[in-house]
Amino acid sequence: MSVDAPAKPRLKTSAMIASIAFEGQRTVAAPFGHALSKLAETKPNIVGMSADLAKYTDLHIFQQNHPDRFYQMGMAEQLLMMSGAGMAREGFQPWLTTYAVFAARRAYDFLCLAIAEEGLDVKVCCALPGLTTGYGPSHQATEDLAIFRGMPDLTIVDPCDAIDIEQAVPQISDHKGAVYMRLLRGKVPAVLDEYDYKFELGKAKMLRDGADVLFISSGLMTMRALEAADRLRADKVEAAVLHCPTIKPLDEKTIIEAVGAKPGRLVVVAENHSVIGGLGEAVAACLLGSGTVPAGYRQIGLPDKFLDAGALPTLHDRYGISTDQVVARTLSWLG
Repeated sequence: MSVDAPAKPRLKTSAMIASIAFEGQRTVAAPFGHALSKLAETKPNIVGMSADLAKYTDLHIFQQNHPDRFYQMGMAEQLLMMSGAGMAREGFQPWLTTYAVFAARRAYDFLCLAIAEEGLDVKVCCALPGLTTGYGPSHQATEDLAIFRGMPDLTIVDPCDAIDIEQAVPQISDHKGAVYMRLLRGKVPAVLDEYDYKFELGKAKMLRDGADVLFISSGLMTMRALEAADRLRADKVEAAVLHCPTIKPLDEKTIIEAVGAKPGRLVVVAENHSVIGGLGEAVAACLLGSGTVPAGYRQIGLPDKFLDAGALPTLHDRYGISTDQVVARTLSWLG
């Protein structure tokens, strides 16, 4: 007699915008909003500006603590960029927030010509990067890195967790010039403090070493790589994790040294972004240009297609960026 497997709990609509934290994981609420609000206490020129999305980019924390330095621009991302440029010209340091899709697709020309080309000190911090929402292609910024990597004089940051965000905010502020940061919002996992980690703008950091696989990752995929590395030990696979929170300028020196240190390792680049034009292709170009050839090179990223709408856990499995999929694909590549 066959026994039916227990049915999985039905995912609710809220799973489309669920936290990327797994059940029971330690989290920090609104790390960006709190970090910027704290920094503004010592930097009176900081202002916050949002395109009708302050609550959904955690900028509402700044708004509550510094109401006279917050500007709501409405549903007008081009206006947000141009107003930020004007504020920078008057000596302020504007921090602009919206969703990544709107900054990358809708307001690219304004960020490029009004901010980056002019060398203005504007920080653009955007929620819902990659596949962090289940609301489909209108909200999934799966190609934002590819779009922005080609823009001159734009620094690009893809933080892993709450620790990364909290430490990145003051360093981004100290950096003079345009910065685009992919923003994790709400209850954000905190993992990097377990690895004696310190964010440094423009630097990659080796979080753990291992002889068999080298994960090179950014954003939330560094969390997935760390989780996968723990689980791979059960299969006697030792994995290293090199976290690259700065996508541009890329820390090519550290990447080349890490790959060259153990030439026999499989190199797997993991990113919450399309496999086209993101970290994977940047690392491949770096290694090819330096003559550093790994034993094997693979990418874990989102496919070159418009993705489905649905619950995030289901989509992460479907498109290969869940921890389960990272482990399974890595083992298959190792044979």
